[in-house]
Amino acid sequence: MTTLTTTIGQIVRGDRDVFPPYLYAAYQSTRLRAPSMPLVEMPLTLSELTGPGPVVSRVTPEDADMTRNSGTGGEAIGQRIIVTGRVLDELGRPIPNTLLEIWQANAAGRYIHKNDQWPGPLDPNFLGIGRTLTDANGVYKFLTVRPGIYPWKNHPNAWRPAHIHFSLFGSSLVSRLITQMYFPDDPMFSLDPIFHGVPNDAARARMVAGYDHNVTEEEWALGYRWDIVLHGPEATPFDERWPAPLEHGQNNGEHGQNEESRTHGLNGETGR
Repeated sequence: MTTLTTTIGQIVRGDRDVFPPYLYAAYQSTRLRAPSMPLVEMPLTLSELTGPGPVVSRVTPEDADMTRNSGTGGEAIGQRIIVTGRVLDELGRPIPNTLLEIWQANAAGRYIHKNDQWPGPLDPNFLGIGRTLTDANGVYKFLTVRPGIYPWKNHPNAWRPAHIHFSLFGSSLVSRLITQMYFPDDPMFSLDPIFHGVPNDAARARMVAGYDHNVTEEEWALGYRWDIVLHGPEATPFDERWPAPLEHGQNNGEHGQNEESRTHGLNGETGR
């Protein structure tokens, strides 16, 4: 475990066998953004220690239905899927009232983002963003479409596995955790440097959702289950650990979606 102690507490990178390193040479953009000098302490201010407030953070059931939350009145194209699971601490206790934000490519593998210009079709009825709060049992649930595999410019003929970005907030902005959820048996797993930036087979497996026929709804949507564990030996790999991790039972319904949460994924890669 790599730890930096500052006046605001410990910044814990996490177990080297589980969490991706800041610099992973096969993932080209980490060469540019990985720290090359000792970190400089930036004292936290009120904006980092609190959320943006209840007005901009009010979560509605419609936010979690990404097939129809575009405001167009139409429905997104693609295989409908239900993604559900629990947010848990290291002892398996549920974390209620946790804000989850997700973002993803559409069924053709295209993001609504100015930097995503490959010739995959856009879907006018799909924004690719959603959010929800966990219930009293730590359960979250989204309805969306299965994202497509898409090319990226990391290396020649590079394609990313299908995935959904997840962001979790605690009681303040600095308690944010980000990761990616993958789908079973994706042919791109062996070729993807972001997936393999997590250096442990067991840890990578914890990033892959499982098909669950009990979640599947007849003639409507396939079901996938993916639990997120915040701490301990069975923790889900995240891109980094902040000084104020999510704590058991915190109420964090006062946080809203920001631009970073729509554009940054594991290790901070924009739209990837």
